[in-house]
Amino acid sequence: MIRIEIITNQSVYSELKDNLEACIPNFLYTVIPLVYGRGGDSYKLGDSTWPETNVMLIAYAEDNAEQKVSQVVRYIKAKFPTEGIKMFVLHDSASN
Repeated sequence: MIRIEIITNQSVYSELKDNLEACIPNFLYTVIPLVYGRGGDSYKLGDSTWPETNVMLIAYAEDNAEQKVSQVVRYIKAKFPTEGIKMFVLHDSASN
């Protein structure tokens, strides 16, 4: 079992979600719709100075889903190279 965390700019979230659902049957996830923070290039604080925000998608899936999720994230990154998107995968050490 793996935990997948994807943090992305709000502007590409819908495309990311649609592609994940299309490529991975029964892909289940939770969304945190307003994520504030600082990335490599800018702040995302949702205020008048830094108006943008991010979205965080969290999913738990079988190990074999990691490759497909990675492919979708790479596709979105290539399609929107100036929008921030990061993916983190945590492996369940108990299942090893």
